[in-house]
Amino acid sequence: MQELAQVCVAPNKIAEVFGIFKAYCTRVGSGPFPTELFDKTGELLRKQGNEFGSTTGRPRRCGWLDLPALNYAIMLNGVTSLIMMKADVLSGFDKIKVATAYKTNEGTTDQFPYELETVTDIVYEEFEGWSEKDIEDVTDKDSFPVQLKNYISYIEEKTGVPISIVSLGPDRKQTIIC
Repeated sequence: MQELAQVCVAPNKIAEVFGIFKAYCTRVGSGPFPTELFDKTGELLRKQGNEFGSTTGRPRRCGWLDLPALNYAIMLNGVTSLIMMKADVLSGFDKIKVATAYKTNEGTTDQFPYELETVTDIVYEEFEGWSEKDIEDVTDKDSFPVQLKNYISYIEEKTGVPISIVSLGPDRKQTIIC
Protein backbone atom coordinates (compact mmCIF):
# COMPACT_ATOMS: atom_id res chain seq x y z
CA MET A 1 0.00 0.00 0.00
CA GLN A 2 1.37 3.38 -1.02
CA GLU A 3 1.20 6.15 1.55
CA LEU A 4 0.64 9.78 0.64
CA ALA A 5 3.21 12.23 1.91
CA GLN A 6 1.80 15.27 3.66
CA VAL A 7 3.45 18.64 3.53
CA CYS A 8 2.45 20.98 6.30
CA VAL A 9 3.46 24.60 6.52
CA ALA A 10 2.58 26.57 9.62
CA PRO A 11 0.59 29.73 8.79
CA ASN A 12 3.12 31.92 10.61
CA LYS A 13 5.82 30.70 8.18
CA ILE A 14 4.04 32.07 5.11
CA ALA A 15 5.39 35.53 4.35
CA GLU A 16 2.93 36.57 1.64
CA VAL A 17 -0.38 35.31 0.32
CA PHE A 18 -1.15 36.44 -3.22
CA GLY A 19 -4.74 36.83 -4.33
CA ILE A 20 -5.29 36.77 -8.08
CA PHE A 21 -8.40 38.45 -9.47
CA LYS A 22 -9.71 39.80 -12.76
CA ALA A 23 -10.33 43.54 -13.15
CA TYR A 24 -13.98 42.52 -13.69
CA CYS A 25 -15.98 39.43 -12.68
CA THR A 26 -16.89 36.25 -14.54
CA ARG A 27 -18.82 33.14 -13.67
CA VAL A 28 -19.31 29.76 -15.32
CA GLY A 29 -22.61 27.93 -14.99
CA SER A 30 -25.75 28.81 -13.12
CA GLY A 31 -26.19 30.44 -9.75
CA PRO A 32 -26.33 33.94 -8.32
CA PHE A 33 -24.09 36.61 -9.85
CA PRO A 34 -25.17 40.03 -8.52
CA THR A 35 -23.04 42.19 -10.88
CA GLU A 36 -23.81 40.19 -14.03
CA LEU A 37 -24.40 42.35 -17.09
CA PHE A 38 -27.12 41.24 -19.48
CA ASP A 39 -26.55 44.08 -21.97
CA LYS A 40 -24.09 45.24 -24.63
CA THR A 41 -21.52 46.01 -21.94
CA GLY A 42 -21.55 42.39 -20.74
CA GLU A 43 -21.18 41.19 -24.33
CA LEU A 44 -18.27 43.57 -24.89
CA LEU A 45 -16.52 42.35 -21.72
CA ARG A 46 -17.00 38.76 -22.90
CA LYS A 47 -15.66 39.52 -26.39
CA GLN A 48 -12.68 41.67 -25.32
CA GLY A 49 -11.77 39.26 -22.51
CA ASN A 50 -12.24 36.18 -24.70
CA GLU A 51 -14.48 34.81 -21.96
CA PHE A 52 -15.46 31.48 -23.48
CA GLY A 53 -14.91 28.03 -22.02
CA SER A 54 -11.67 26.48 -23.27
CA THR A 55 -13.24 23.04 -23.70
CA THR A 56 -16.89 23.74 -24.47
CA GLY A 57 -16.61 27.21 -25.98
CA ARG A 58 -19.60 28.15 -23.85
CA PRO A 59 -19.77 31.89 -23.08
CA ARG A 60 -18.89 32.91 -19.53
CA ARG A 61 -21.13 35.26 -17.62
CA CYS A 62 -19.51 38.70 -17.19
CA GLY A 63 -20.05 41.63 -14.85
CA TRP A 64 -18.41 44.46 -12.96
CA LEU A 65 -15.94 43.92 -10.13
CA ASP A 66 -17.71 42.92 -6.89
CA LEU A 67 -15.86 44.43 -3.90
CA PRO A 68 -17.90 42.67 -1.18
CA ALA A 69 -17.04 39.32 -2.79
CA LEU A 70 -13.37 40.30 -3.28
CA ASN A 71 -13.09 41.48 0.34
CA TYR A 72 -14.65 38.23 1.53
CA ALA A 73 -12.10 36.18 -0.46
CA ILE A 74 -9.26 38.32 0.91
CA MET A 75 -10.47 37.78 4.48
CA LEU A 76 -10.97 34.02 4.10
CA ASN A 77 -7.58 33.44 2.51
CA GLY A 78 -5.45 35.93 4.46
CA VAL A 79 -4.39 37.70 1.26
CA THR A 80 -1.52 40.16 1.74
CA SER A 81 -0.97 41.20 -1.88
CA LEU A 82 -3.24 41.32 -4.93
CA ILE A 83 -2.52 40.54 -8.57
CA MET A 84 -4.97 42.13 -11.00
CA MET A 85 -5.39 40.31 -14.31
CA LYS A 86 -6.98 41.50 -17.56
CA ALA A 87 -6.90 45.25 -16.88
CA ASP A 88 -6.56 45.65 -20.66
CA VAL A 89 -10.06 44.22 -21.15
CA LEU A 90 -11.50 47.36 -19.56
CA SER A 91 -9.73 49.56 -22.11
CA GLY A 92 -12.09 51.54 -24.29
CA PHE A 93 -14.96 51.70 -21.78
CA ASP A 94 -16.12 55.28 -21.16
CA LYS A 95 -17.28 54.35 -17.66
CA ILE A 96 -16.26 51.47 -15.40
CA LYS A 97 -18.29 50.42 -12.39
CA VAL A 98 -17.38 48.65 -9.15
CA ALA A 99 -20.01 47.10 -6.88
CA THR A 100 -19.55 48.43 -3.35
CA ALA A 101 -22.66 47.09 -1.60
CA TYR A 102 -25.80 44.99 -2.03
CA LYS A 103 -29.36 46.05 -1.39
CA THR A 104 -31.60 43.41 0.16
CA ASN A 105 -35.07 43.44 1.69
CA GLU A 106 -33.36 43.96 5.06
CA GLY A 107 -31.34 47.01 3.90
CA THR A 108 -27.96 47.79 2.34
CA THR A 109 -24.81 45.89 3.24
CA ASP A 110 -21.21 45.84 2.08
CA GLN A 111 -20.79 42.35 3.54
CA PHE A 112 -20.81 39.34 1.27
CA PRO A 113 -24.21 37.68 1.94
CA TYR A 114 -24.53 33.93 2.34
CA GLU A 115 -27.72 33.92 0.29
CA LEU A 116 -27.02 35.99 -2.81
CA GLU A 117 -30.56 35.28 -3.98
CA THR A 118 -31.71 37.90 -1.44
CA VAL A 119 -29.92 40.73 -3.30
CA THR A 120 -32.45 43.09 -4.90
CA ASP A 121 -30.06 45.73 -6.29
CA ILE A 122 -26.40 46.75 -6.37
CA VAL A 123 -24.70 49.95 -5.20
CA TYR A 124 -21.97 50.98 -7.67
CA GLU A 125 -19.10 53.43 -7.70
CA GLU A 126 -18.37 54.73 -11.21
CA PHE A 127 -14.97 55.58 -12.72
CA GLU A 128 -13.74 57.19 -15.90
CA GLY A 129 -12.39 54.63 -18.35
CA TRP A 130 -9.17 54.70 -20.35
CA SER A 131 -8.45 54.13 -24.01
CA GLU A 132 -6.81 50.99 -25.38
CA LYS A 133 -3.95 52.87 -26.96
CA ASP A 134 -3.08 54.28 -23.55
CA ILE A 135 -1.87 50.89 -22.27
CA GLU A 136 -0.80 48.81 -25.28
CA ASP A 137 2.89 49.71 -24.88
CA VAL A 138 3.06 50.39 -21.13
CA THR A 139 6.13 48.85 -19.50
CA ASP A 140 5.94 50.33 -15.97
CA LYS A 141 3.30 51.50 -13.50
CA ASP A 142 4.30 55.16 -13.84
CA SER A 143 3.09 55.02 -17.45
CA PHE A 144 -0.41 53.79 -16.58
CA PRO A 145 -3.18 56.18 -17.65
CA VAL A 146 -4.39 58.25 -14.68
CA GLN A 147 -7.81 56.55 -14.88
CA LEU A 148 -6.22 53.10 -14.43
CA LYS A 149 -4.12 54.43 -11.55
CA ASN A 150 -7.32 55.74 -9.94
CA TYR A 151 -9.03 52.36 -10.40
CA ILE A 152 -6.10 50.54 -8.80
CA SER A 153 -5.84 53.03 -5.92
CA TYR A 154 -9.56 52.72 -5.23
CA ILE A 155 -9.38 48.89 -5.06
CA GLU A 156 -6.33 49.09 -2.78
CA GLU A 157 -8.09 51.58 -0.50
CA LYS A 158 -11.33 49.59 -0.29
CA THR A 159 -9.63 46.22 0.25
CA GLY A 160 -6.75 47.43 2.43
CA VAL A 161 -4.43 45.24 0.32
CA PRO A 162 -1.80 46.50 -2.15
CA ILE A 163 -1.93 45.47 -5.81
CA SER A 164 1.60 44.29 -6.57
CA ILE A 165 1.16 43.10 -10.17
CA VAL A 166 -1.12 44.27 -12.99
CA SER A 167 -1.56 42.32 -16.20
CA LEU A 168 -2.19 44.45 -19.30
CA GLY A 169 -2.38 41.60 -21.80
CA PRO A 170 -1.40 38.02 -22.55
CA ASP A 171 2.27 38.67 -23.31
CA ARG A 172 4.81 38.22 -20.51
CA LYS A 173 6.12 41.76 -21.04
CA GLN A 174 2.60 43.06 -20.36
CA THR A 175 2.80 41.88 -16.74
CA ILE A 176 3.75 44.96 -14.76
CA ILE A 177 5.31 44.77 -11.28
CA CYS A 178 4.00 47.68 -9.23
